[in-house]
Amino acid sequence: MKTATLIASVASALLCQPAQARVVPAWTASQQSIWGREFLFPTNIPASLVGRTLRQVVRLAIGGRDVRIVLANTYGAKPIIIAGTHFASSAGESRSAPGSDRAVTFGGEAVVTIAPGATVVSDPLPLAVESGKDVAISLYFTQAPAIESFHWDGKRTGYVLDGDALSTSAPKVAETTTARVLLAGVLVDAPVVNGTVVVMGDSITDGAGATLDAEARWPDYLAARAAPRGIAVVNAGISGARLLSDGMGRNALARLDSDVMAQPGIRTLVLMLGINDIAWPGTPFDPHAPMPTFQALVAGYRAVAARAHASGVRVIGGTLTPFADALPGTPLAPTYYSPAKDALRIRVNDWIRKSGTFDAVVDYDSIMADPRAPRHLAPAFDSGDHLHPGDVGNKTMADSIDLDTLIGD
Repeated sequence: MKTATLIASVASALLCQPAQARVVPAWTASQQSIWGREFLFPTNIPASLVGRTLRQVVRLAIGGRDVRIVLANTYGAKPIIIAGTHFASSAGESRSAPGSDRAVTFGGEAVVTIAPGATVVSDPLPLAVESGKDVAISLYFTQAPAIESFHWDGKRTGYVLDGDALSTSAPKVAETTTARVLLAGVLVDAPVVNGTVVVMGDSITDGAGATLDAEARWPDYLAARAAPRGIAVVNAGISGARLLSDGMGRNALARLDSDVMAQPGIRTLVLMLGINDIAWPGTPFDPHAPMPTFQALVAGYRAVAARAHASGVRVIGGTLTPFADALPGTPLAPTYYSPAKDALRIRVNDWIRKSGTFDAVVDYDSIMADPRAPRHLAPAFDSGDHLHPGDVGNKTMADSIDLDTLIGD
C-alpha cells in the first residue's frame, strides 16, 4: 500500500490547483470536530462501523469526468483505515444503479489509511457524471474507526449496512444517520470551467429548515442555476458556525483556508455569517458570553474579505435575515432573540450594504423579511421556526443572486 505521505502529497497537489484548473469541486462537506454528550445535540455518528459499510448519497453540483473522492480525518488523533471504497449512481435511498458500481483506489490500492489531521484524494475514476445527479459513495471498515471529524447536518440520509456491501445494489439497511462521516468532497474534471463559488455560512446555509433528502438548501438551488454556466457552487455551511468564535465548527477565519481557499478553481466567496455571533450569547449554547460589539463584527468581516482578496478571490456579502421569535418551544427561545440583539443585526446589515468591503452585496434581510413585520421572516419563506427558511425561502434566496454578479468580470 502507498504511504500516507504519498497520499497526502497527491491531496495537496489537487487541492492547490490554480484558479483556471479544470478540476473543480462537485460537492463538499465542511469538517467539524465532534462534541461531547453534554452538548444539546447528539452527533448522530453510528455507534459501530466495524465490519460494516457506510453508504452516503450526494448530489453533484457540476458534471465532468475523472471523479475523485475526498476523505478527511481533520480532527482525528488516530489513523483511520478504510478497507474499501466504491462509487455508483444512486437509485434512490440506499440503492445503487445496477452496473454503475466502481471500485475506488488511492495510489493504486483499495485500502487507504487516513493519518491524523490528513485529507486524502482518490485516484480518478475514468467515467462521466452529470450535474444534478445523485451518486452513492460506500466505505467499508474492517477495523473500528475513531471518528473525530464529521459534518453534523448532512440533510441526506446515510445508510449503515452490515458486512461488506460495497457493491450490493439493493442492500438491507441496519441503521441510518444524517451526519456526514469521513466523506469531505467529490472532485471532477469539468469540460467548461468558469470558476468555483463557495458559500460560507451557518445553519441557514447548511439547510436546517430544508426538507431532508430533497437537496433544497439555498446553495443547492444556486448550484443548479450555475452549473449550465460552468460555475461550480459548493456549500461550506456549518450549523452553529460563527464569524468570530468557535461554535459547532471553527470560526470563519480559522476555516477559511481549508473550506474556501483550498477549493480548486476558487473564484468567489459568498459570505453569510454572523447571526449566531449575535444570538448565541446568553443562550444554553454560550450562557456566559457577552454579546459581541459592532466593532468586533466589522473587524471580522474585514479580515475575511482581506484574506480572500489577497488571493484574488471575489467576496459577496449577504445581510443577516430576520429572526424575531426564533426557535419557539426550544430551550433557546427565551434568550436567542432580543430587541438589543436585533438592533445589532440591523446595524451590521447597514454596514454590509454601505461599507464597500465586499465586491457585491445580496440583501437577504430585505428579500426575506415580512413587509408587515420586518423583524420577522415572511411567512411564505419561514420553515416554521422563524429563523431558518424553508424550501420556498431557500429557492428565493438562490434566485436573488445574479449569475454575472456571482463570478464578476
